[in-house]
Amino acid sequence: MNNSFFSKFTPKEPKFFPLLKGIVEVIKSASYLMLEFVEKGNHANAADYYKKIKDEERKGDTLSNKIFDELNATFITPFDREDIHNLATKMDDVTDYINSAAKKVFLYNPKEMPAAAKDMVELIIEASAQIEKAVNELDVLKKSRKRVSDYCRELHLIENRADDVYEHFLIDLFENQKESIELIKKKEIMFELEKATDAAEGVGKIIKTIIVKYA
Repeated sequence: MNNSFFSKFTPKEPKFFPLLKGIVEVIKSASYLMLEFVEKGNHANAADYYKKIKDEERKGDTLSNKIFDELNATFITPFDREDIHNLATKMDDVTDYINSAAKKVFLYNPKEMPAAAKDMVELIIEASAQIEKAVNELDVLKKSRKRVSDYCRELHLIENRADDVYEHFLIDLFENQKESIELIKKKEIMFELEKATDAAEGVGKIIKTIIVKYA
């Protein structure tokens, strides 16, 4: 069944755009909570911060599952089903990695957070803003191709900056962290945050694929 053929005669379901925007809101909420956790977290409040971020992660899972259900129930979709599925999954991955970082902070209870963690979370927040801009214009993609492409390009640049932050963090960590257990704790926390920026760049790559097909 050719979506592009039938779409000439059948209205496309717009229900997916609000659901995708809902996942964006989850990413943003989890990102800002993680920034607070990095800046203000301590042994006394770590469980509360982790719970709040976990709640957001569950909201994201619910929205993703709703999208998957709608894909199975909808005759005509605005883009290929596979592209919508991949986009929702990759967006949800961003929140999953934030949640994983928060879980490690809660479980490992490092003596102090690495300074680079704040820089990395701020980059995740920047990436979430670009994802939001891109997703908000998916329903008018033919008119906004250039802008959406620019947002995706910015996601790539943010990921490059995150790589730099992570590399400098590792250099400093191995040179200056004398306690091996603390080294492992900090490295694993930062690894999860860096993976969140990778996932955000992945969102941009999927959207660029959609642009090539439909804009």
